Amino acid sequence: MNVPLRRVAMVMLAMFLVLMVSSTWIQFVTAPQLNADPRNVRTLYREFGTNRGPILVAGEPVAESVPVEDAYGYQRVYPQGELYAAVTGYYSVIYGRTGIERYANEYLNGSSNSLWWNRLQNLISGVDPQGSAVELTIDPAAQQAAWDALGDQRGAVVALNPKTGEILAMVSKPSFDPNTLASHAISEVKATYQALNAAEGAPLINKTIAGNLYPPGSTFKLVTAATALEAGTVTPETEIPAPDQLQLPLSSSTLNNFGGASCSPTQAMTLADALRISCNTAFAQLGIDVGAPALGAQADAFGFGEKLSIPMPVTPSSFPIEIDGKPLDGAQTALSAIGQLDVRVTPLQVALVSAAIANDGKLMTPYLIKQVRTPDLSVAFSADPSVLSTPIDTQTAHDLRDMMIGVVQSGTGTSAQISGVQVAGKSGTAETVKGAAPHAWFTAFAPANDPQVVVAVILENGGDAGSEATGGRVAAPIARAVMEAVINK
Repeated sequence: MNVPLRRVAMVMLAMFLVLMVSSTWIQFVTAPQLNADPRNVRTLYREFGTNRGPILVAGEPVAESVPVEDAYGYQRVYPQGELYAAVTGYYSVIYGRTGIERYANEYLNGSSNSLWWNRLQNLISGVDPQGSAVELTIDPAAQQAAWDALGDQRGAVVALNPKTGEILAMVSKPSFDPNTLASHAISEVKATYQALNAAEGAPLINKTIAGNLYPPGSTFKLVTAATALEAGTVTPETEIPAPDQLQLPLSSSTLNNFGGASCSPTQAMTLADALRISCNTAFAQLGIDVGAPALGAQADAFGFGEKLSIPMPVTPSSFPIEIDGKPLDGAQTALSAIGQLDVRVTPLQVALVSAAIANDGKLMTPYLIKQVRTPDLSVAFSADPSVLSTPIDTQTAHDLRDMMIGVVQSGTGTSAQISGVQVAGKSGTAETVKGAAPHAWFTAFAPANDPQVVVAVILENGGDAGSEATGGRVAAPIARAVMEAVINK
């Protein structure tokens, strides 16, 4: 072979090698990235052309796909869109997926590794692929009760079964209609999304588990009481200081009780009575006595700082034991002990504190997916309840339960009373930014001695009552409605 031909042959061989390498790179290395690229119209058509599985509540679809005569083949619809938006999220051609639509996507579109046999059968038989049905733990009666009781107020409600961790209700308001974002009318979807994204109250955020977290206010006194009880320094009947005003350590500031009230004419009261009437000065001093490290450790034991997946990710709640790199001083510890300063929580976290108390000190892992069924109705997944942690011992749990019963019987939570049913609860009123009305909280469980349901409620800035709101006045009736819905089934 002469030199020119040899050179041409070498160039051709090099070109073939480059072609093989580039083809291999595209097909195997960059394929996932290309498939995920929103500009890849073929991927969109393939995904939306699959008969996506339904999301079920008590056997009824709250999200399902229906055939349509357009390039996508199927349209995602939400029969009760706003009611379940915080749970289902949306499934959009433009904006992707949120909620269960996102975090159970592999089940819904049939691509989960556990569904390989179904995919193989479809391939052999030539049957069009179909997603699996995802059944949720939501109790429709509890969900509807939470929705109705919250009304047009901004806030959130979450309820769960303390014995299993099943989430029974999850409502966040203001809400939105997922149908408007699942539409195939692209220009309309874009306009709707932009409006929702800019809307007051952040309707696209599920406030039960995410967003800008809330100061828990007096609901955190459950954690403070648990810290002291676990340390063995007090019992429910131990008298603790309860002054009309508390001089904060190393500060010129004083702490008052709600409305400037006096907790006790003797300036002292039992721990049980302090929780019953939610005495600020008593719990602030108790927090100073146990110390910030102990409060932080107890909060962590209840799940603060924990990265949970239900399967949507839950923003971790926080009890910072340092501010600006320095340990909390006495004044900061006092305010933190009553759920103020930089303590921040999700409503789910508040419910988990009550759930541990209700379940004899054992905190069950919260979850939303009960079961997954393939198109041939075989079970691909079934939830197995598990213990997340044991933040308190059984005696502490029983002491806190009895103290919470007192809150509802004759304290700040009487509006949560249910005829013929013993209820345990705790109210909270949390200051926010200066000049704004406080948030109103209530958490409870019932029946107190054999709990079926735990609930946490927050009304942002007091809801309709504004600055006149307290948790016991405006949030407790909402909690009561949800508990009744579960108990009276």
